[in-house]
Amino acid sequence: MTPYEISRRDLFLASSAIAGGLAMSQVMSEPATAAVPLSGAKSPGFKRFKLGDFEITTLLDGLRPSDGPFPTFGADQSQEKVGELMRANFLPETKFVNGFAPVLINTGSELILFDTGFGAAGRDNGFGQLEANMKAAGYTPDQVSTVVITHMHGDHIGGLMNGDTPGFANARYIAGQIEYDFWTDPARTGTPAEAGAKGVAAKVKPLAEKTTFIKAGDAIVSGITSEAAYGHTPGHMIFHVESAGKRVVLTADTANHYVAALQHPEWEVAFDTDRAKGIETRKRVLDMIATDRVPFIGYHMPFPSAGYLERLGSGYRFVPVTYQFDV
Repeated sequence: MTPYEISRRDLFLASSAIAGGLAMSQVMSEPATAAVPLSGAKSPGFKRFKLGDFEITTLLDGLRPSDGPFPTFGADQSQEKVGELMRANFLPETKFVNGFAPVLINTGSELILFDTGFGAAGRDNGFGQLEANMKAAGYTPDQVSTVVITHMHGDHIGGLMNGDTPGFANARYIAGQIEYDFWTDPARTGTPAEAGAKGVAAKVKPLAEKTTFIKAGDAIVSGITSEAAYGHTPGHMIFHVESAGKRVVLTADTANHYVAALQHPEWEVAFDTDRAKGIETRKRVLDMIATDRVPFIGYHMPFPSAGYLERLGSGYRFVPVTYQFDV
């Protein structure tokens, strides 16, 4: 074959390449005919777990982006040290998002709600989504038979009342006696706790006659038992939930940032009424969860708010739940 001879095969390949190039050029030059608009649809605000014979549903009341986590978390540390921890965990140094997640437990005979979110007063700011997400999960507020209050900060009691009307028309209520006594004591007047006391007066006091005030260690129903976890507030409690040999701990506000408060439980938290007691409680509760290798649900953990703890130095790493409750 001379340099000037072209085989039929070469000619076919060359013509195919030219044709393909022309077709691609035509495709590239044609404008898009149908741009797909951004959806904007929100992710589901509930997550359901199976625990033995119980059904547990975490419900997102809302998300709050804000500055931080310093000095809310690591109040006794430098901003640089807290920022370094955030960077090491792939988080922004000066911004964080706080979630609020009440827990609904269907025992088969009772529908028990732990904490109530911000309520209607929070809806202008994107909170107060408990009722909507409860309905999305297949329940309505009037089906709730018991409301348990872990402690009486505003983001936990806001949904108890809708104006002058109870938010859960057919429920009985359970709260800690120590917690209630603290917030209703006239000695709160003129102190930093006065605003919280006013919230309790508006949301909890109207339901006092329907409320059973318990002490730490008391059972709510068979399989659900309270435990003292004081420090965040004077009467803050956690709850052990057990069914058919399975167990989860509802830690409420024992630890409220999945990196700062878990990896450094010894760091102060600005929202703790008694910061030293809060640290002591955090260390004790987190050690119990890690030692027993049980899952926990934290009110401010990343939604759906359930996970495990792996020891990491003197603290712990948050391991989110995946399919452990599904098998």
